[in-house]
Amino acid sequence: MFFLSRKKKDSDQKTISGQMPRHIAIIMDGNGRWAKERRLPRAMGHKAGVETIREIVKECNRLGIKYLTLYAFSTENWKRPEDEVSSLMQLLVEFLKKELDELHKNNVVVNHIGDISKLPEPCQVELRNAYIRTKNNTGVTLNLALNYGGRNEIVFAVRKILTDYSRGNIKVGDITEEAFSRYLYTAEIPDPDIIIRPSGEQRISNFMLWQCAYSEFWYSNINWPDFTVQDLHKAIEDYQNRDRRFGAVK
Repeated sequence: MFFLSRKKKDSDQKTISGQMPRHIAIIMDGNGRWAKERRLPRAMGHKAGVETIREIVKECNRLGIKYLTLYAFSTENWKRPEDEVSSLMQLLVEFLKKELDELHKNNVVVNHIGDISKLPEPCQVELRNAYIRTKNNTGVTLNLALNYGGRNEIVFAVRKILTDYSRGNIKVGDITEEAFSRYLYTAEIPDPDIIIRPSGEQRISNFMLWQCAYSEFWYSNINWPDFTVQDLHKAIEDYQNRDRRFGAVK
């Protein structure tokens, strides 16, 4: 694995008491800022962010988190410079090739959400191979959101519903919130309990628009490459201290 020489990640084996979130989603932001602060190419920031992925996946698995969704490449990210997009796609292939054995060994399921048909063929091949190899594992499910956009996902679901309607497989009265959810990329995945965004930005950026209706949000000024296991613990502990009423009165 390609690691950069920088401060070692916090890897303490802290025990967190209390109810754990079932699903953590993270908008991985700040790779470019991290690189710019060090006068490095943006690609180096993305490479540095891979080490953070490795540590956070490992810790979520240790803590018993069932689902971890990482916003890796949005439908809007195609607007970035061609060389940066190419670098990100190559990085994805390298990550899957070099890390899959360890992920599988640690019982991690490697899944993907989004329209991966638009990704380069090598990316599609590695993503499908990773899922086929790990789908029967029982540890944390790592969802890589790639060519993913919340609005795009909703349009995708509507098209599938209309197709089913035209074929007589669904009636108008059958379309409930629960039924609609089954047409999303996340059909088999519970909504995120908490969405974490590092880098100082405080917006959703077209991420899980349907699913985040009752998610808790946790923001940090730390850029993603510097996000540590200790920061993850802080987010979880803050989540545990919140009063989640889901519209009801307690």
